[in-house]
Amino acid sequence: MNGLNLKDPSSEKQANPPLWGMVPFLSGESDFHPEPIFDRMIYLERKRTERSRRPFLLILFNMEGILAGPDEDHLVRSIENGLSACLRETDIKGWYEQGKVIGIILTEMGSIDEIAKGKVFLKIQNRLTEEIGAEAVEKIKVSYHVYPESYNGNGKDREWFNSRFYPEVTKKTLPQRFPLFVKRGLDLLGSIAGLLVLSPVFLVIALGVKLTSKGPVLFRQERVGQGGKTFTFLKFRSMYVNCDESAHKEYVTKLIISGNETPPAGGDPQKPAVYKLTNDRRITPVGRILRKTSLDEIPQFINVLKGEMSLVGPRPPIPYECEIYDLWHRRRLLAVKPGITGLWQVEGRSRRTFDEMVRLDLKYIGEWSLWLDLKILLKTPWVMVSGAGGY
Repeated sequence: MNGLNLKDPSSEKQANPPLWGMVPFLSGESDFHPEPIFDRMIYLERKRTERSRRPFLLILFNMEGILAGPDEDHLVRSIENGLSACLRETDIKGWYEQGKVIGIILTEMGSIDEIAKGKVFLKIQNRLTEEIGAEAVEKIKVSYHVYPESYNGNGKDREWFNSRFYPEVTKKTLPQRFPLFVKRGLDLLGSIAGLLVLSPVFLVIALGVKLTSKGPVLFRQERVGQGGKTFTFLKFRSMYVNCDESAHKEYVTKLIISGNETPPAGGDPQKPAVYKLTNDRRITPVGRILRKTSLDEIPQFINVLKGEMSLVGPRPPIPYECEIYDLWHRRRLLAVKPGITGLWQVEGRSRRTFDEMVRLDLKYIGEWSLWLDLKILLKTPWVMVSGAGGY
């Protein structure tokens, strides 16, 4: 986001402040939380909003333009006093980036529109001007961030998540990131080995797809990956070309909204419920076999090589699915890359409701370890061979 001067409350954008070079928390009494605690407050407030649906406003004050002099300690105290004087007791104050960026969380807001943000802005501006003077206030860059965030932009430039609301993901330390480096190494080795070992199968499937229906061998589709970044998802084509996706979109919409209820399409009441379109006329005869055995997923080893996916992780959704996600559903896309296989795939696949699938994804994220990845990878071949839950 671009810089925003305190004189211009209409802009929403500000540069993403760097996370390095943090300074120790200034000494003395203060009701401002240090960075780790303030990050925790953002996390907890986000969780509350998932339940209450009452939005909150995160305001970030970039102080780098004025915190570089002998009066730094006094200036910070004056800013803290000014902000504390114009906020409610229930609002949360602290360092979003220690010694550089101050953050305040305006909790339990009934509604947040441009008028509301303008009133907050004027109140804060006037108070800070009294404390530190108009010249210093003009050097402060401020940005406003509303949670739940709205989806901005279109196509590959679309912003699905505001990273400022997820410090537990974006601010991981090197020790926290090291296991992810190891996971990436295993992804590279596994995807290369998979493509080499399965290359004869790859060629046979490609020939079968090409000879039995018109169209390309590979199916390409935009999917949403980690942190809302979109990428081109690869599969062997299992459908006829130029198919209308409206039926699938309608089904998925009802499935997500229904949560834990009966699947939106009818079926044999004597058989287990299936939470996926069955008897889909868009699927070719070869495609039905590929889907049943999950062999249509083999080209995703290429996505893994490119760093867009992992061997193990949540399944990447289609953008129109994300548009109807509940707030808590979004968490499945944040901490890890999407995977070719995952806990959902080896624990029931299409026999699970959508909410159950998301809970399995969140369980995987919360309990993730390299050993868990290995166990899922070892279970996956049997699921493919048996076709359990596959359609």
